[in-house]
Amino acid sequence: MSIDYHEKLKSSILPFTGILLFFLLALYIRTVPAESVFISENFVRFGGNDPWYHLRNVESILHNFPSMLWFDAYTQYPHGTDQVFAPLFDMVLATLIWIIGFGDPSTELTQTICAYYPSFLGSLVVIPTYFVGKWAFNDRRIGLLAAFLIALAPGQFLSRAIIGFNDHHIAEALLSTVVAMFLIAGLRRSESSDFTLSHLRENGFSQIRPILPYFLLTGFFLGAYTLAWKGALFFSFIIGVYITAQHIIDHMHGRSTEYLAIGGMAIFIVALVMVLLTPAIGGTKDLQIKGLLAGFVAFPILSIISYYMREKQLNRYYYPLSIAVLFGAGILLARVVSESAYALVTSVFSYFMRTGGGLTIAEASPLLMRGGQFSLQPLWYNFALTGILSFFALLILAYIAIYRRNNREQTFLIVWSVMIIWAMLQQNRFAYYYSVNAAILSAYLGIKVLDLAGWKDIRSPFAQATSSISDWLKQIKPVHALALVLVVLVLAYPSYDLSTQQNQGTGGPNGYWIEATQWMKYNTPDPGLDYYESYEQPPEGELYPYPDEAYGVMSWWDYGHWIEVIGHRIPNANPFQQGIGGRRNSMDEENRPGASTFFTAPSEAEATAVLEAVHPDPEKAGARYVVSDVAMATGKFYAMAAWTLDTDNYYVQAQTARGTQTVPGERYFNTMEARLHIFDGNGLEQYRMVHETPAANTAETGFKQVYNVLFGGNLEMVNTGYVKIFEYVDGATITGQAPAGEKVTITNTIRTTTGRTFEYSRSTTATNGTYEFVVPYSTEGPMTGQTQFDTAPTGSYKVSFGNTTESVRVSESAVLNGGEIEV
Repeated sequence: MSIDYHEKLKSSILPFTGILLFFLLALYIRTVPAESVFISENFVRFGGNDPWYHLRNVESILHNFPSMLWFDAYTQYPHGTDQVFAPLFDMVLATLIWIIGFGDPSTELTQTICAYYPSFLGSLVVIPTYFVGKWAFNDRRIGLLAAFLIALAPGQFLSRAIIGFNDHHIAEALLSTVVAMFLIAGLRRSESSDFTLSHLRENGFSQIRPILPYFLLTGFFLGAYTLAWKGALFFSFIIGVYITAQHIIDHMHGRSTEYLAIGGMAIFIVALVMVLLTPAIGGTKDLQIKGLLAGFVAFPILSIISYYMREKQLNRYYYPLSIAVLFGAGILLARVVSESAYALVTSVFSYFMRTGGGLTIAEASPLLMRGGQFSLQPLWYNFALTGILSFFALLILAYIAIYRRNNREQTFLIVWSVMIIWAMLQQNRFAYYYSVNAAILSAYLGIKVLDLAGWKDIRSPFAQATSSISDWLKQIKPVHALALVLVVLVLAYPSYDLSTQQNQGTGGPNGYWIEATQWMKYNTPDPGLDYYESYEQPPEGELYPYPDEAYGVMSWWDYGHWIEVIGHRIPNANPFQQGIGGRRNSMDEENRPGASTFFTAPSEAEATAVLEAVHPDPEKAGARYVVSDVAMATGKFYAMAAWTLDTDNYYVQAQTARGTQTVPGERYFNTMEARLHIFDGNGLEQYRMVHETPAANTAETGFKQVYNVLFGGNLEMVNTGYVKIFEYVDGATITGQAPAGEKVTITNTIRTTTGRTFEYSRSTTATNGTYEFVVPYSTEGPMTGQTQFDTAPTGSYKVSFGNTTESVRVSESAVLNGGEIEV
């Protein structure tokens, strides 16, 4: 039978044109906020947190091309960290930039390509979405409508592909959809090339040869997906669940299952080889190997059991029962033989569940929860009507699968969708996966509605029986046009409306954080470590050999990548949830030193003990600088407490003019975070403010009002610096003589970066005729090679008792080295 290539090309014009237009539409929507990314000639603002670390990886690869940054000493001081991300996303991006830049790309070129890259990948998703929709239902109309809907998709699918959000998430969505596309293509062809063991004996692989390339391509892209995300065993698990379900369905209908064993083994062996060839996958390589090996072994076992049961003509219902028994026996065997294997199996059922502080991670919280309360609003935010309609479509497909004979492709679509829903309900991050499923399922429902309106009787303008588009147009009646407009409007307009609302900004560090981290880069001592170095991983159990001048920067983990990549300083905690400290499962655990324990510490002494415990060397502290922002002092403080599992009494009920309200209580105002940010570090011995950014209109004044009203304070009711940088110093000791029992006070007026002033003061009682103060501020200005602070005293310290007042000058050397000044 000859192929009419002219007709084939003619019939491809419409879908090709549609896909191209949808790609351009998606790209346009995702690049609308370009001005908020390219904020100056010298600075590109990437969104969120992790995109900054991807920039870190890309820059490191380009400086050491083609070596990956397998160990990073420039974060999680004093430990450093193994590469947390799977390598493919950054390696492909860096290689692309290296080629375009002829081996020496500029910083501007690097950051520009990084900024546009997620938008390009997100727009590419329209292509596999089209083919999945087309091949799953043998209807290119469903494919085209699905491609159109995914181009408009709002919510996390949009935000993960917005310009400047250079993260691996959108690569996950693209690659997993390509995996589904090739798997569905293989399943389609397996329908007409039924394969059995007898065929294998008689004809070798000739019968499976037409479908094997699709399974091999599925394996290749599953391998690429695995190398792009360290949690990719999730999609391997989906394929495993589908192959198991399809084994049962085929066996119950008396069909051979051998094609599933051959196909599944081909998929998993290709992915396994790719994993084995990769040095590391974000700490999950062993897990990926075990999972892929388990599938590779299990698939032929499932087919062999089915084959012999058919040969022996055993009751078909014994087959699913035998699989259940086999699965249960496997779990018991794993528990006896291998704890790691048992943990792998049992962890599947809670793979994405988080507890304690982990629930404060935005992308890891359950989808239908907002502020701890059940809500359907996230469903609308992420999918508009396609989310709701997709559930109806899923029910229809499930009905067809149970009561009629559906095809293998649709069975996979059902399993795929259900598994994504299961994951999404546990962690909302999987909403960007389900956007693809929602688009395909909603498109299926939309075309069904059009067919009910008579569209199924209209022949395509590119079919041989239709000579021209004008002939095709003559077939369309008003009811057809009305149905088309209604379906497109119902499905597409809400998504488009949400997308145009949600694509106005990119997030990322605001101007205050950009200013603060850049100030730190140029006004604090160099930590003695080359930012672009290819660091050598230390032997297991040993610390990285940091130079003596190295130090950490303590801040909340959200900001770690900004401190590292913009400020070129080494954070103690980072968005990999490293360096947070606290507890994970029970109050009985040790409250480990880290960011959560430091900022919730109830006194300066306890906070300092945490800071020094961060570093294993008792002669060194874990950090030299502490960076706080107003969000840490207000909205994010509860997250800090949640990571310690001790959240009681930070907030109390108080009667106000607006009724009973929850307000910060005494325990909150005693924390180190409140002492630093709300009180400006007033009265602290070893922490001094060295820089603050301009203020913003925030909740700070509300917190100060509560303190003044409930605790008799006299804080000035103004917003202060949005970001404040403090330095941890030895402090200068001021000693003098005063009558025993006399109250002695030391004061100074501190002028900050912004020109505002606040009073630094402490009081003590003279003992045995002497008094002593440890103070953190120098009155003599910065020293070369040390912090070039721009927040400092306006004059001398004033020490007063009775009718006596003394002026004291304090050098920077005394502050840094613990010097003593005698009055």
